[in-house]
Amino acid sequence: MNKADFTENTGEGDRSIAMTGSLSLSCLGDLPDRLDLLEGDFARIDLSGIDHIDTVGAWIVLRTADRLKAEVVGADGDAGRLLDVVSRVDEPAEAPHKAEAPIIRILLQIGDAVIATAHTMVGLIGFLGAVLISAWQLIRNPGRFRVNAVVQRFEVVGVAALGIIGLMSFLIGIVIAQQGSVQLEQFGMEVLTINLVGRLTFRELGVLMTAIMVAGRSGSAFAAQLGTMKLNEEVDAMQTIGVSPMEALVMPRIIATVIMMPLLGFYASIMSIIGGGFLCALALDIPPVTFVQRLREVVPLTDIWIGLIKAPVFGLIIGMAGCFQGMQVRDNAEEVGLRTTAAVVQAIFLVIVIDSVFAVFFTWIGWK
Repeated sequence: MNKADFTENTGEGDRSIAMTGSLSLSCLGDLPDRLDLLEGDFARIDLSGIDHIDTVGAWIVLRTADRLKAEVVGADGDAGRLLDVVSRVDEPAEAPHKAEAPIIRILLQIGDAVIATAHTMVGLIGFLGAVLISAWQLIRNPGRFRVNAVVQRFEVVGVAALGIIGLMSFLIGIVIAQQGSVQLEQFGMEVLTINLVGRLTFRELGVLMTAIMVAGRSGSAFAAQLGTMKLNEEVDAMQTIGVSPMEALVMPRIIATVIMMPLLGFYASIMSIIGGGFLCALALDIPPVTFVQRLREVVPLTDIWIGLIKAPVFGLIIGMAGCFQGMQVRDNAEEVGLRTTAAVVQAIFLVIVIDSVFAVFFTWIGWK
């Protein structure tokens, strides 16, 4: 290939440069240095006489044309396309931002988290409004209520969870009785272990641990199912044919969770009582008859009512959190996993917050 070169032409009042040879990296030689020595303004850089041009040559031509305020002319089809591509990607790179101080970065992350939490809470409140509207529509039009869908969710939320919730509650009852008896033994009051197991189970732990378990099982399932349907555009298809996703997908899941939570909570309390009684019989030599008789004396009916009152509210929170996060899925499958995790975390957090509110409220009204 011919070595790259150029000639400077001075015409009638304008100056131009005519390139010759091969404008490729192996043939450039000292051409860039000689072009850098040119000064003033030029009208044109003519490429009609070149044999070949590569990316480096195109960049040198464009850089020289920009510096000398010259117009590049005479490029054939391939050379013209190469010059166009190089000109579009030859943009100045932004200098990296100076690293922020750790305390500033932490504060910014906290601020982002607070804003995201606020947006989520506003969205959840709006979703609650949509649920209430859908519930009112179902009350006004009972024929639109999907009984089969609700019954199917009964099995998923309730029947399928009996095994794991029962085992978990039984073991929790054993742990409460064992740890309580160890502490009460120091005062010779091991019999009060029955009080501890009975009141703590019916009032708090039975329904609370059930809510956490249901949030992990059913809340995550709701988010994953609805999120997958969103990705597959099944929800959009339902809206297109005139079927309300809130009535067809969301309400059956929420209704099933609200109805099943009191039953599961009471079942979990009974299993926990059985676990506590089992430990008392083995470790404390308290007969089952004595355990049950003492339980009836020390556990007021209000403790049972407290658990049954809190359970439907927890079920509403779990169902709403799972369905809300599932309906927020966008774009890709990764979003399904993120929303499923968010549904579980959100449900458990809200359940614990509401439980603390209930604890203060029931104490305030005298249900101690």
